[in-house]
Amino acid sequence: MEVGFKSDKGLQRQNNEDACFILLADKVYVIADGVGGGNAGEIASRTAVSQIASYIVDHPIEETGDKYRIASYFQNCLERVNGHIFEMANKYTANHGMATTIVVVYAEREKAYIANVGDSRAYLFRDGQLTQLTEDHTYVNTLVKAGLLTEEEAKVDERKNVITKAMGAEPEVEPDFFQVDIMPGDIILMCTDGLYDEVSEEEIVQVIQKQRSMSDTCSELVQRANENGGRDNITVITLRVTEEDIHEQ
Repeated sequence: MEVGFKSDKGLQRQNNEDACFILLADKVYVIADGVGGGNAGEIASRTAVSQIASYIVDHPIEETGDKYRIASYFQNCLERVNGHIFEMANKYTANHGMATTIVVVYAEREKAYIANVGDSRAYLFRDGQLTQLTEDHTYVNTLVKAGLLTEEEAKVDERKNVITKAMGAEPEVEPDFFQVDIMPGDIILMCTDGLYDEVSEEEIVQVIQKQRSMSDTCSELVQRANENGGRDNITVITLRVTEEDIHEQ
């Protein structure tokens, strides 16, 4: 797997409440976008990614190829991490209300397994097409699904960043799980809303199609987000699938 990543506080924020973590040996990639007053969002996102990484190191993933066992594994992982953040948010006054989005990708041979809570996203780029794999847990997305808003209206609605589900917001968490077949040449893009709120899917495709290194791709995507306003923190991970990933022993 060729991997690139970059995180930037953007042009209008004082600190970076995004976080990311890459566990190359375990083939797991994580992005979080914290919410909360003061430094609480930053604490929530960094706690989430570090706790997920610790869980995976302590409980190695069995390469079973069984999507139900893998979903159960990440459910247990995220439940434990959610409980830890929720406890921190309620124990310390400065942390009250803190929470974080999360998107996790586990790429094993010809499959990618994704878990998400909130509105950080995972996409698949293949044959010139960018497809969103995750579903946003946001108020406006709920309205779109109910037929009360169009996709175009949702993009400019002032409530578009109001999330309906987050890690640490409640004692229990219910992540969404997805599975997608992958093949050599595919690119998985993970990002916070600081990217897709500023850079259109068409512009993202333009950058990816330059076929540069994954690190350069991430750097240009972040640069584009800042050129287009940089109103939020921006975090991006890109993963290019190789022949070796699919056929490894």
